Amino acid sequence: MTDRVLSFEGIHNFRDYGGYDTPAGRIRTGLLWRSGQHGDATPGDLASVAALGIATVVDLRGDMERRISPCLRHPGFDGVVIFAPGETTGSELAPHEEAGAGITTADEARAGMKRLYATMPYRDVLIRSLRLYFEALETRGAASLLHCLAGKDRTGLAVALFHHLLGVNDDEVMADYLLTNTAGDPARRIASAAGSVRERYGPRMSDEAVIALMSVEADYLRTAFAAIRERHGDIARYAEQVLGVDAARREAIAARMIG
Repeated sequence: MTDRVLSFEGIHNFRDYGGYDTPAGRIRTGLLWRSGQHGDATPGDLASVAALGIATVVDLRGDMERRISPCLRHPGFDGVVIFAPGETTGSELAPHEEAGAGITTADEARAGMKRLYATMPYRDVLIRSLRLYFEALETRGAASLLHCLAGKDRTGLAVALFHHLLGVNDDEVMADYLLTNTAGDPARRIASAAGSVRERYGPRMSDEAVIALMSVEADYLRTAFAAIRERHGDIARYAEQVLGVDAARREAIAARMIG
């Protein structure tokens, strides 16, 4: 699993989410990248990203997040950046920041994250962002990058949906989601966000609570999938009715990504 992770100085959680087996074959590698935001990227980071040949960037962040932390691109970047305008979490906050309101302990943080995940698949701007993401997978060639702020919640849900719809084994869907907790330098990633979280909500938040907010847990993703199944019966029906990803679109995406 760790072989798919690329290490950078200022970009966290950067990794390839291809390479998994499906009933139709193996998802190609070198085409599907995911990460956190690139606002702190160094020139060396940008040069390394340039070498990947990424032609499409899907940014799941909201308008305020993009204004606060605009992503840096290498000077020769001539790709397309795709996003849906608005606030993807219903506010100007990233999901983990929203979930941190009023909490001090790790148990409270976990409960807040599960409440967040129960609603995340149905937030209007995120739905529009996910529609753009799947449309890009179907219609645009070359490599793509999917990211949000930390690359773990909105990005994690989007990638898990993609893997599930292409038929990746459930255990591997979850393993890729949980790779956030060990990818790159997680301690540095968590520390980079701890200051802003405590500045917003106060110093009484425990270290364990910050870690719970800035990490992922299996129950978080299970909560999102349970909410989807409760409303739609299964993920494929949710994808068709909410995201516009029907069987024909799944097949078109698979034709591009598997082989």
